[in-house]
Amino acid sequence: MTVVSVSMPEALVERLDAFAEEHGYTGRSEVLREASRSLLGEFEDKRLEDRELMAVVTVVFEYETTNVEERMMKLRHEYESLVASNFHSHVGEHRCMELFVLEGELEDIATFVGKIRATKDTLSVDYSVMPVDELAALDAEQ
Repeated sequence: MTVVSVSMPEALVERLDAFAEEHGYTGRSEVLREASRSLLGEFEDKRLEDRELMAVVTVVFEYETTNVEERMMKLRHEYESLVASNFHSHVGEHRCMELFVLEGELEDIATFVGKIRATKDTLSVDYSVMPVDELAALDAEQ
């Protein structure tokens, strides 16, 4: 097996080690392998391919980290055809939340989420994806 060196803040290493111990992993390497497999497989769901999708992406970052907000604005403009709506709000005293509503295909949504995750200093990135045609099925059930 290849050995890979990874840099991360000490607090994250401590959380990783605690998670490994609490959940019965043999160590942080096992946790990182599983997390990597999960991340890489996230957008490989065959039922989402070739369908029009709706996604909600939530990003949280520190208020003082202005380069994150600038990057969010840049991505919003770069993906103008994908971003149906965007909302910015202050959360607590020192944090901002950026919410994106996307409409498009899986590959474009995956690329957008990946670019947000790659933005330095984001604290949290969460998303959900749903096929638009399933919304019509929900209407029919009511």
